[in-house]
Amino acid sequence: MRDFSADHRWLSLNTATVRKQGDLAQIIEACARHGIRAIDPWRDQVAAIGLDRAVRAVRDVGLELSGYCRGGMFTSDAAHRIEARDDNRRAVDEAKALGAPCIVLVVGGLPQYSRPGSAPSKNIREARTQVEDAIAEMMEYARAAQMPLAIEPLHPAYAADRACVNTTRQALDICDSLDPTRTGALGVALDVYHIWWDPELLPQIARAGKDRLLAFHVCDWLVPTKDILNDRGMMGDGVIDIKSVRSAVEAQGFAGYAEIEIFSNDWWEKPMHKVLQACIERHRSVV
Repeated sequence: MRDFSADHRWLSLNTATVRKQGDLAQIIEACARHGIRAIDPWRDQVAAIGLDRAVRAVRDVGLELSGYCRGGMFTSDAAHRIEARDDNRRAVDEAKALGAPCIVLVVGGLPQYSRPGSAPSKNIREARTQVEDAIAEMMEYARAAQMPLAIEPLHPAYAADRACVNTTRQALDICDSLDPTRTGALGVALDVYHIWWDPELLPQIARAGKDRLLAFHVCDWLVPTKDILNDRGMMGDGVIDIKSVRSAVEAQGFAGYAEIEIFSNDWWEKPMHKVLQACIERHRSVV
């Protein structure tokens, strides 16, 4: 396993971590000042400053991307499926312009939550079928752009509103179904917040192998968790054995960025430079 203790060259910042403290241009400038080499921006943050400006800002300070958040939210009623398809094609175009190595897919839960205005449904099996069909369709467009897609399994607490793919096994089953020859077009983004609890995690990481492991995200699980969405912990403040998960991922050959993604009402209240300093220190000592 790589030694992160001497520097933070393999730290990437998911820009949601400081989304309340500044716009994307300000976040990029702050990352450059702190010697952070890579980011994973969110589409709404890119839209807020404009794609052209975002591309220039990344290029001007020499940042890399560890991913692009997010594509997906595939599930909908029939009236909204073209909207979902077109939105995901735009995500591919944006990711290509920014130089992202992959698009992270949060696949969607039940239709009424994934695509507001969709007719309500409680059929989660149908939602999962729709997700696989929509990823297959998106892959055709993404292949032409040479943009890999990374399915992110989310904690089961998000099954209804954000993602009905909830385990690494489920995500890899989709990968094996749609890309059985492992062309590199489809893989997974593994976030310790969502997968640390899974008793099958280590064998499923081994099943993924290097070619399916497209992104690796870190934060921590607090006990108690006050808000399932917006109370993630800084690494080291919770119960996740982050090093053991990173060790398993790197044993398969993953050598990319350990991307810090913290949705936290507490951390959003702190000055950006304080958050980035904490990220750097914990990346060296805990990740």
